[in-house]
Amino acid sequence: MTVPFGKFFLPGPTDVHPEVLAAMARPMIGHRSSGMEKLLQGVAPRLGALARTKRPVLIGTTSATGFMEMAVRNGVRRRALSLVNGAFSERFAALVGACGKEGIRLDVPLGGAVEPEMLRDALRRTPVDAVTCVHSETSTGVLQDVAGYAEVVREFDDVLLLVDAVTSMAGSPVETDQWNLDFVFTGSQKALALPPGLALGVASDRMLERAKTLEGRGAYFDLVTFAAAMAKFQPTNTPAISLLYALETQLARIERDSGIEARWQRHDAMRRRVETWSAETGIAFVPIEGRRSWTVSCLKLPEGKHAKDVNGALKDSTIRIGHMGDHTVEALDELLALIRGALD
Repeated sequence: MTVPFGKFFLPGPTDVHPEVLAAMARPMIGHRSSGMEKLLQGVAPRLGALARTKRPVLIGTTSATGFMEMAVRNGVRRRALSLVNGAFSERFAALVGACGKEGIRLDVPLGGAVEPEMLRDALRRTPVDAVTCVHSETSTGVLQDVAGYAEVVREFDDVLLLVDAVTSMAGSPVETDQWNLDFVFTGSQKALALPPGLALGVASDRMLERAKTLEGRGAYFDLVTFAAAMAKFQPTNTPAISLLYALETQLARIERDSGIEARWQRHDAMRRRVETWSAETGIAFVPIEGRRSWTVSCLKLPEGKHAKDVNGALKDSTIRIGHMGDHTVEALDELLALIRGALD
């Protein structure tokens, strides 16, 4: 089945450019070969530019949830504070318990954001050694102040900040080094616009040193092993080689298209276009202004209208538009016109 590119506006997985899909048809290479070492060495600087870091960017054959588990197993010593404002921050909180750690929650209503002062108050009340959070909460379209969180966390001794940047990295600013994030991760199938199956992550020196002291890191998501392998431009296990070809090709495309900042600007333009459309139609955003994701818009439908009127796949009262990856404002305009027609 042939589907036109640029028509798939789910909040992940996203459309994948034909050039990227074609790259996956290349022949296999040995995962311990010089070819693999050359591939990983070649993508390293481009991954650094993507994640805004001088540290190694880890690549894993897993969904982003795998690196979420890596964050907990390698970053939580005993107790974590989880900032919960939607389905994916809920998942992060649940993983704390699933990995045998004690979890404390700071919940806000769906559509809301945890503000830095709220985090400060919670840390003053409850001693923890890590904080988990989601930068862009895909389920509600809320973009949280992770830079503000990082400033607060540094006020407390020996507390690590673990960040899900699954629908923010490559679509909006994620300043890994500048913000002093201890662990930040994303998935291939969101704003990076690759097929599902790869996770990318960056660990601080503080995170790596803590990981070395923790038992129960497991094997597949052992940060120490990952870091040692990536330092030699080697995978830890047999990787999804075809997906690495896709990653190499997409990173080159991003570089050709004026780099990561231009990509951010395009995503911001799509967010602003939905804001304009929202004002024109009276279809309100769920998040407040200033806390809206650049990659996914969550909108509350008018009274008497249901999501099934648009696509039948979401909850009754809201729809989500995934304007991320290689989408454009022009293609988004076509979608918005269709949504408006469906609701008239």
